[in-house]
Amino acid sequence: MNRRMVLNILGRMLIAEAALLALPMAVSVYYLEKCFFAFLITALFSLFTGLLLWLVSKPRKTTIYAKEGFIIVALVWIVMSLVGALPFTISREIPNYFDAVFETVSGFTTTGASIVRDVEKLSRGILFWRSFTHWIGGMGILLFVMAIIPNLSDRTVHIMRAEVPGPVVDKIVPRLKQTAKILYSIYIVITAIEVVLLLCGGMTFYESLLHSFGTAGTGGFGIKRESIAYYSPYCQWVIGIFMLIFGVNFNIYYLIIAKRIKGVLKSKELLWYLSIFFISFVLISFNVSFLYNNFSETVRNSFFQVSSIMTTTGYSTVDFDKWPLFSRGLLLVIMMIGGCSGSTAGGLKVSRVALLIKQVGREIKHMLHPKSVSVVRFDSKPVDEDTLKNVSVYFILYIICIMAVFMLLCLEPPPFNTETNLSATLACINNIGPGLDIVGPAGNYAAYSSFSKVVLSVAMLLGRLEIFPLLLLFTPAMWKKH
Repeated sequence: MNRRMVLNILGRMLIAEAALLALPMAVSVYYLEKCFFAFLITALFSLFTGLLLWLVSKPRKTTIYAKEGFIIVALVWIVMSLVGALPFTISREIPNYFDAVFETVSGFTTTGASIVRDVEKLSRGILFWRSFTHWIGGMGILLFVMAIIPNLSDRTVHIMRAEVPGPVVDKIVPRLKQTAKILYSIYIVITAIEVVLLLCGGMTFYESLLHSFGTAGTGGFGIKRESIAYYSPYCQWVIGIFMLIFGVNFNIYYLIIAKRIKGVLKSKELLWYLSIFFISFVLISFNVSFLYNNFSETVRNSFFQVSSIMTTTGYSTVDFDKWPLFSRGLLLVIMMIGGCSGSTAGGLKVSRVALLIKQVGREIKHMLHPKSVSVVRFDSKPVDEDTLKNVSVYFILYIICIMAVFMLLCLEPPPFNTETNLSATLACINNIGPGLDIVGPAGNYAAYSSFSKVVLSVAMLLGRLEIFPLLLLFTPAMWKKH
């Protein structure tokens, strides 16, 4: 274990966080808010600690292997969340530090689960930081820094593979730094387009920016009590469509820019993603049609909620907890499926679900024809056995984590029930935010104890980092020097 390299990058990340805090600080200055001092104190603390770690841990070797990649990713996300929670507590807008950590982890992991009872009482600077964490965490904290820090070895691909979601992560172009720049350029451009379109719908620049942060990171922190229902049908359609866009693998957008349209058309994951979305949208539209006054309202609300839940964004235009049981059940299913690998969405990922189904099909075929030899194919290419094994192991760990978190939440006394605790577990591990019943779109997570909030914070990190980095962080063998 190259401990010096781990601490060195951790220091760089804290310096980067200090720089990122300058934006909400500027917002609070613009609106003449007292929370400016909370951001200033946190930024200075983050800068001082980061510089200290960076200066005292100059590594003799800068090579990063898979072991260091996992450890760096897990530590950075934990430390940046702990530091990022300080402005909430110092400003006294979320005085309980456990609550502040929950809110910050929810932001960085793009979950959108909240303990804030009245979001409109928060200052604009705090609201900006809250939504900005979505945008930072959406594409990946470390990927952002890799795009701007010079002289990083291309072996840092192990960091990218540990942070970017999906069963397989590869560089778009040979150099990792260039890959990071391309991904973030696409991310920024699509976010900017959404900001402009929301401005055309009557939102202020501040509202457009914060909702675009939430959409781009598929996070879902709102700034109004009614969430997106507060805004016009036009704005609801724009956000609904962009949530769907940000749930697509960003490699697809690179292929479009590079005019490699054949590669886009061959993408089975994109086909599965759009098919699952369309089928769910149609089924729910029929199931909830009796609840709304006209066809357009039914279609808009169904489209928006299916897009929001499948991409694990969590914005809402209606209280879907009041929908029929079939629709609520289907929402839970697509919540677990999630978006595409290499996107900002959470969940199992469409590619994993497709590979699991193909593996089941292969096993059934083998049972019927024991001597047959079949290869699982995806995107017209054979999938190697190591990848299939990784998908199977991940799914098993995913189920174990759900069971463990659910059982810990069941220690909570009434009024928490099975529906609330199970949906809260699924919502946090899949980085979706709202669940059902007490934690539904009309509720929040404030009533949970500090213990349960810590458990759910860990669940959000497990979901965003896809289990392995956190699991390996607490494995003693990972910390051995050789």
